[in-house]
Amino acid sequence: MIVEVFTDGSAQGNPGQGGYGVILKFGKHRKELSQGYRYTTNNRMELLAVIVALESLTKDNLKVLITTDSMYVVNAVEKGWVFGWEKKGFAKKKNPDLWKRFLKIYRKHQVKFKWVKGHNNHPENERCDQLAVEAAESPNKLVDEVYELIEKNT
Repeated sequence: MIVEVFTDGSAQGNPGQGGYGVILKFGKHRKELSQGYRYTTNNRMELLAVIVALESLTKDNLKVLITTDSMYVVNAVEKGWVFGWEKKGFAKKKNPDLWKRFLKIYRKHQVKFKWVKGHNNHPENERCDQLAVEAAESPNKLVDEVYELIEKNT
């Protein structure tokens, strides 16, 4: 069986307050995850959604299909860019903290990506968008410490 994962990220203002939304489906089981951050970017939330989904899996070497509207994530992985960035130590690349975290969990599974156009009536993508926006607007936001540290030092 395949674990189906649907993800979306949001940042209002980009950068601004943000959040991610995740749906995991395995057989009859379905789980939703979301979290908001007080100051971040859309790309960070798109990538973090994928990371959190993979980190939530309790077994290794699962077949996982991730459906997302993030060309940033899909292209970086499917076109192999992230592996080149890794070889170069992520020099001059954005979000190295998250890409390193992604690669660590990505390699524990058999992951494939499927891109869908955002805001195009895909039920799970629309729900993930709703979760991400609600999380971004919630009062219970976390601090994206790495991003805020980078922003303060630039």
